[in-house]
Amino acid sequence: MAKVSEYIKESYIELTQKVTWPTWRELQNSAVLVLVAAMIIAMVILVMDQSIQFLLKQFYESLT
Repeated sequence: MAKVSEYIKESYIELTQKVTWPTWRELQNSAVLVLVAAMIIAMVILVMDQSIQFLLKQFYESLT
């Protein structure tokens, strides 16, 4: 039990004194960057999906 208690104490000290937390502005900038990147990736996937759908539709229509 002493090891668990020591671990919790050391974790608390590390989180409060040794970790450099981002400022609110840095956090906002990072969130915007992640949002923009996610939207770009979603658009790329949408274009790929629509292209493959179109190609497969053309292929299957050419068989009949």
